Amino acid sequence: MATWIFEPGHTEAEFRARHMMVTWVRGLFKDIHGQLELDWDRCLDATFEGEIDATRIWTGEPTRDAHLRSADFFDVDSHPKITFDGRFTQRTGSTTFKGEVDLTIRGVTRTVALDVAYLGEWKTPWWEGAENKGEMRRIGFEATARIDRHDFGVSWQDEIPGGGVVVSNEIELILDVEAILLDDLERTGAIEYYSDHTEAT
Repeated sequence: MATWIFEPGHTEAEFRARHMMVTWVRGLFKDIHGQLELDWDRCLDATFEGEIDATRIWTGEPTRDAHLRSADFFDVDSHPKITFDGRFTQRTGSTTFKGEVDLTIRGVTRTVALDVAYLGEWKTPWWEGAENKGEMRRIGFEATARIDRHDFGVSWQDEIPGGGVVVSNEIELILDVEAILLDDLERTGAIEYYSDHTEAT
């Protein structure tokens, strides 16, 4: 199996929930670190794992972000990390898969079904100053899922007239991953940059 390291600057998780019964609110997590084990000849043996810094949630509205960090929602003081550990379970097309992930939010772990799409592979140079240290292979995946937030203890709610609610129970998730082959990171020396970047974030 080849090991691919998540490129944290271009990996992100997004969620969206219905608000006031009429529209969507989206949130974003950018500080995600993890890895993928993948061999295309045995693609259904692929596994992946990652960790998300829940304290850095961003929705574009500071007051809402603070509420989401509170014990009403993610309770980041007690549970600063969201983690996931997943696998491919079925190949549904040349570039599409079914998968499942053990997702942990607020210390609660549930197995969640995924739809996974492979977005491609590309070789890119690694520059240090004016010197090209060699090529690095990058791959991309997108995974989507739906969860009931109450399954993870994210249960704050408020009612509005007519029987409506402020926040939907069902949440849509999207995970976008860009990953770099570990062998290439080590061969070009780029592993030092990404190690330093990880420690700094």
